[in-house]
Amino acid sequence: MKKAIIVQAFLLTLLLTASPVLADSGADVSKVQNFIQNIIQVLVTLSGLVATGFFVWGGFGYITSSGNPEALDRSKNTILYSAIGLAITLGAFVFSNIVTQIATSAFGGAK
Repeated sequence: MKKAIIVQAFLLTLLLTASPVLADSGADVSKVQNFIQNIIQVLVTLSGLVATGFFVWGGFGYITSSGNPEALDRSKNTILYSAIGLAITLGAFVFSNIVTQIATSAFGGAK
């Protein structure tokens, strides 16, 4: 019991004596915004490359299906799902740009 009281008192002391300078560390919000936008652009580019690979894989399977209905359906589904995934990714990219523009206009842009 005494140990818990000592630990709580120690934590309370740390919280009360926290340096207020840490609250204003001078971190520029625009740097964080640019970093997040760069990460999103890289992810969209990578997803575009992956979708292109799946389009090629599905097209190759479609061509080489030799009339096998199972292989033909599997190839069609590969192409369909890669198109859906690419559309979702591009939609998320556009949505993130719209949110960024709205937030920048609402809260003030970087100087």
